[in-house]
Amino acid sequence: MNPTPPVFAPAIAEKITTCGVVAVLVIDDARQAVPLARALLAGGVNAMELTLRTDAALDALRAIKAEVPEMLAGIGTILTPAQVADVVAAGAAFGVAPGTNRRVIETALAAGLSFAPGICSPSDIETALEYGCRLLKFFPAETAGGLKHLEAMAAPYQHLGLRYLPLGGLTVKNMTTYLATPLVPAVGGSWIAKRELIKAAAWDQITAQAREAREAIDQLRRR
Repeated sequence: MNPTPPVFAPAIAEKITTCGVVAVLVIDDARQAVPLARALLAGGVNAMELTLRTDAALDALRAIKAEVPEMLAGIGTILTPAQVADVVAAGAAFGVAPGTNRRVIETALAAGLSFAPGICSPSDIETALEYGCRLLKFFPAETAGGLKHLEAMAAPYQHLGLRYLPLGGLTVKNMTTYLATPLVPAVGGSWIAKRELIKAAAWDQITAQAREAREAIDQLRRR
C-alpha cells in the first residue's frame, strides 16, 4: 500500500519548526486546558501535544480550539485506528504516535491527519518511509542513545530529507544539543508542564519554564 503524501501538512510542520519546542502534556481535567494553553503562550510556546493517556485529552483539545485558537494543538499517544477517528473528529492539528503501527499510520493518512509516527531503529524508519512519512518522532530519545544514536541511525536516509522530533528525557539543559543539528526542527518538551504542575494549576511556573525554553531556542538560533 502506498498512500499519497504529503503526510504532514507543510504549514503545520513550519509552525512547529518556528516554535522549536512542542509542549507534551498529560491533562486530567479538561477545565484546566484553556489556562494551561494561555500559560504556555505567555511563555512563548505556541505548539502543544495533548497525550491520550487520560480521558480528558479530547475535551481539552476542543476547549483549546474554541478559546485559544492561536495555539497549535495536536494529539499524541495515538495507539489504535479508532483513536485516529476520535482525534480527527475533535479537530486536532496533527497526530503523533510512540511507534510505527501500520494500521494507525494507514488510518491517519486515509483521514488526512498530519501524522508523525514514532521511530527508534532503522527498521522503524523504513516502515515509516513506506507510507511517505518524512517527519518522525524519535522516542524514547535519551534512553535510546540520544543524539549520537539519532545521527548514526539517520545517516543512511539523510539524502531523503527526513527530520526528527526527539522526545523522552529532554530538558531545557540538553534540548539545544538536539536543536543544533539540521536533523531536528523541534523537540518535545514534557518537562515544561508536568502533570503535577497542571494539577496544581501552577500557571506562573509553567509560563516561566516555557519562557526559559523559548529564550534558549532563540539564543541558539541567533548564533
